[in-house]
Amino acid sequence: MNGESSKPQQKVWEFWDTQPVPKLGDTVDEIGKIEPDREDVRQTPFSLPSGFDWDTLDLSSQSQLEEVYKLLNENYVEDEDNMFRFDYSADFLQWALRPPGWVQDWHCGVRVKKNGLLVGFISAVPAMIKVYDRRQRMVEINFLCVHKKLRAKRVAPVLIREITRRVNQRGIFQATYTAGVLLPKPVAKCRYFHRPLNPKKLVAIKFSHIGRNQTMQRLLKLMRLPEEPQIKGLRLMENKDVPACHQLLTTQLAKFSLSPVFMPDEVAHYFIPRDGIITTYVVENENNVVTDMASFFTLPSSVMHNSEHSTMKAAYSYYTVATSVSLKDLVKDMLIMAKKTQHDVFNALDLMDNQTYLKDLKFGMGDGNLHYYLYNFKCPEMSEKQVGLVLQ
Repeated sequence: MNGESSKPQQKVWEFWDTQPVPKLGDTVDEIGKIEPDREDVRQTPFSLPSGFDWDTLDLSSQSQLEEVYKLLNENYVEDEDNMFRFDYSADFLQWALRPPGWVQDWHCGVRVKKNGLLVGFISAVPAMIKVYDRRQRMVEINFLCVHKKLRAKRVAPVLIREITRRVNQRGIFQATYTAGVLLPKPVAKCRYFHRPLNPKKLVAIKFSHIGRNQTMQRLLKLMRLPEEPQIKGLRLMENKDVPACHQLLTTQLAKFSLSPVFMPDEVAHYFIPRDGIITTYVVENENNVVTDMASFFTLPSSVMHNSEHSTMKAAYSYYTVATSVSLKDLVKDMLIMAKKTQHDVFNALDLMDNQTYLKDLKFGMGDGNLHYYLYNFKCPEMSEKQVGLVLQ
């Protein structure tokens, strides 16, 4: 393919060129809606290819929840070499998809008419998002997934149109989402970094490699961590900590150009620890004041083609606020706690203030980017350090 026509901005985006998003080559210098809110929202669902039907999933039903995670676990994001695939659990999806204000209609599925098999899914959850100095009621779009056998049928654009219609019906016209792929047009680009906690296993499953001039012994020594956390007053977050954590998050997230604005009930939902899903620690000083907080969520990946290991347990850095200790020391204690709970690797994006500790704490750069997008909302591009939003 010649260099000219393969430039992304010259590509014809059959779907995205019809949507209220900036083009890849555009320079944006203002902040605000691209299209005005619609008065006349379409009342009927978009039409699917023949042989398929829409369905709204009820995630309080164990069997429907299982259908969603089976679809995701067999067809959702894989790395390029097909070696690892996210392994969502039912409880994780309950946590991610049923925050305060969740709408059942926004758990949108596609089924095969003949046998009822779930072959497509997309979700939206409500969020207040701050873009530079503007607050906007939006949804976060996540878990767009189409069965591998249906990829040629262009079902994904119909899923996006349909979730947009359902969200519009509730008076919301803006969204945010992330993707590894480049689409028109990212507001920011971040990168994943990985910190091995169980280097031996990571090498065995080919997630990590032993470098030249490196041996397993040296690698183990290099990655060794203390057995116990070092910060005095570190403990798991409890219900009573919600107001303090809400205050810490509000102050911290105001510093960034793309960030959520959490309400106290959202802080309770997203941060109170749930076994094997979300882990949040606070630091409480001798005056019983909560001064710091740190959190990570747990998302295992299935390991393909390995006889010894079938799963890799990964921790993902979520939101962390350091005021009485350094961010580096706080995250180091999270590495220690994650290792104690049998996590194999600790992942973090280079957003917020994370770049201040990645090197010192021996994180290695991953391959591939995570792009941040806004739908029907434009703003100037920002650096990864200005991003204060983490989606599951």
